[in-house]
Amino acid sequence: MEESAGRIDTLQAIELAEGVEVRLRIAGPLLRGMALAIDVAIEIGVLIAAGIILGMAGIAVGGNVALGAMQLVWFFVSWWFPVFFEASRRGATPGKRAMGLRVVQTSGAPITFGQSVLRNFLRTADSMPFLGAGFIGFPTLGFGLATCLATRRFQRLGDLAAGTVVIYDRVLPEPALPSPPPMEAARPAVALRPEEVRAVVAFRERAGLWSEGRRAEIADHATELTGSKGNLGVSRMMAIAHWLQEKR
Repeated sequence: MEESAGRIDTLQAIELAEGVEVRLRIAGPLLRGMALAIDVAIEIGVLIAAGIILGMAGIAVGGNVALGAMQLVWFFVSWWFPVFFEASRRGATPGKRAMGLRVVQTSGAPITFGQSVLRNFLRTADSMPFLGAGFIGFPTLGFGLATCLATRRFQRLGDLAAGTVVIYDRVLPEPALPSPPPMEAARPAVALRPEEVRAVVAFRERAGLWSEGRRAEIADHATELTGSKGNLGVSRMMAIAHWLQEKR
């Protein structure tokens, strides 16, 4: 079966060098954009609060000192706010935590401080093109969005450079409602890889959740295995799954 035909959601299996398989559910641009909006709102709130406090303190310490301190606050909030949060044990900014996301390496391991610095410092490139004069204009996030949509793991430029991905931190178990097994089991005509065996078994375990038309639509992706389409393909898939689980 073709690998692309079986990928119907963002759950991706990654095989490590040790032969261990890690399954990650990759987060898409929409949820990541909502997390970014929360983080930006927090950053703006921090800058406003700092501006008020330093504005009042400027009366005592001088306007130039207050202005210099405000520029330092802006630098650390704009550039280092996401770095420290994502390099922490949770691996997520407040916005990502609110959306149930976290940043990890492509192997599923926690990211390092250096990776966090690289992916976040490249946000400037992901924010381009800017509407206005140079980097002073309004960021459109065009480059980052285009790269996300063009890559299999929804990686923006910073992710590609740092070797990171954004995943769902809290993945609920998929419901299972198996349909009754067929009267007879059918041995597959071709050898199946382990991931293909899991896909066929998962089809049987979740088939009861889908309508008849949906079952046929999914089974049509495995015509190379079943040799049939429509309801006949569904029956063939169920028979093969029954053999894989009960008879082999």
